[in-house]
Amino acid sequence: MALHHDPQWPRASAWFSASPEGGVDLAIIGVGAHESAITPNSAHKTPKAIRKALQRYSTWNQTCQIDFSEYLVGADFGEVADPENQRNTEYEIEQALFRTNFLIALGGDNSITFSGVMGLAKAVGGLDKVGLITLDAHHDVRDGISNGSPIRQLVEAGLPGEHIVQIGISDFANSKFYADRVREYGIHVIDRARIRNESLQEIAASAISIAGENHRAIYIDIDMDVCDRSVTPGCPAATPGGLSADELRQLVALLTADPRVRMADITEIDSSLDSEDGRTVRLAALVILEIATSRALLKQ
Repeated sequence: MALHHDPQWPRASAWFSASPEGGVDLAIIGVGAHESAITPNSAHKTPKAIRKALQRYSTWNQTCQIDFSEYLVGADFGEVADPENQRNTEYEIEQALFRTNFLIALGGDNSITFSGVMGLAKAVGGLDKVGLITLDAHHDVRDGISNGSPIRQLVEAGLPGEHIVQIGISDFANSKFYADRVREYGIHVIDRARIRNESLQEIAASAISIAGENHRAIYIDIDMDVCDRSVTPGCPAATPGGLSADELRQLVALLTADPRVRMADITEIDSSLDSEDGRTVRLAALVILEIATSRALLKQ
């Protein structure tokens, strides 16, 4: 069914130009990796689904009283050529970062976080100049190369564990073995219990101070299975008791309001498993718009 056209109600999807004029403030790029996932999925279809979901929203943020399209130039950089090849993806992300002030990678599974952080590191001069914040139910420090291993890969590549913060780690979604590994790496963990007992503002401020210490460029991995399964049915690994849609949107807005944040990814959605109303990909689209609003507010 075609969506209603109203010239006074511009759609967010139209803001992401394939050929923008002038410098780009925020861009999206599709990284549809899915073949190495622990659970077989069709996450490679998700970037297209998120782009389609952007048609349902405007560029006006009522809460902040700002239309981000008046402050930012947006772009769509299309798809990386070979998303299953981490080194190729790393190079393409590095090149994309030279063309925009902020980049959002649309996954795809969580394996793309390794390529994303490595691409950012190359763009800013090394892993010693990068910090990482994950919004995730899982530690992702398994052996091998899969959507369960990017954090381990990054630590082994040289990203200091003390500059990694994991928010939303869920009960019964990890093992003691991997929790011990995270502790050995020196990674900071903010679990669901802490989220219940502290404000989102406090949590975001703490994460930013750790990941961004000494003016590090910050990468944010938004693994959508950090949310409650009721709001992200398109995430195979989401569990009951995760973040609400509103909590996720607030956290993303708070985190990306810091100028040290340069890149984010949105991962672990299999759009083919989404509910009939498309609530998972619609939430992913709204996450993009929350980021755009935060970046626009920095320009005010």
